[in-house]
Amino acid sequence: MLKNNLNILPNIAAILIVAMFFSCGNKRKEVEDFLADKNLPIGEVKNVYLIHTDSGRIKTTLIAPLMLDYSNRKKHPYSKFPDGIKIVSFDDKKDSVILTADYSISFNKTSISEVKGNVVVVNEANGSKLLTDQLFWDANEHYIYTEKKFILISNTDTIKGIGFESNEDLSKVNMKSLHDSQIYVKENQ
Repeated sequence: MLKNNLNILPNIAAILIVAMFFSCGNKRKEVEDFLADKNLPIGEVKNVYLIHTDSGRIKTTLIAPLMLDYSNRKKHPYSKFPDGIKIVSFDDKKDSVILTADYSISFNKTSISEVKGNVVVVNEANGSKLLTDQLFWDANEHYIYTEKKFILISNTDTIKGIGFESNEDLSKVNMKSLHDSQIYVKENQ
């Protein structure tokens, strides 16, 4: 009799374990809401290498050691890159503009991103380089801006100031407050 009871115990344990697995059937929406309430990401990706193409041509690459996905936010879904980001954009001539920063947050609905910490934007075609601590990027308008200190370096000039806006490739620039700058002025002959 004792032997039969010992054989039944593993069967009962197996049934209880199966019942536990099937009873924990949280719906996806419930899990997403729980994560949103706790301000936790819905996903985490390591060693991100994203390629965006258009008509078979590479337009943008995004490289980051870590991406946190907060797309479960109802009003303002976003992605966060807490360990840095590198974005390389290519034009039709295959010239590139490279943006690097220590941190980035990108809002999905508005396509506006904030990058900060050692922000560098380099246009390899014209040799210009922008250095700042914070930059906002509007991907829909192809527009970048900052209200922080900046340094813009070109082949002939080094311009320092506070407040800067430009198109993505640094070819059309508007600077607000300049100081300690070296600007080359070509004289009429």
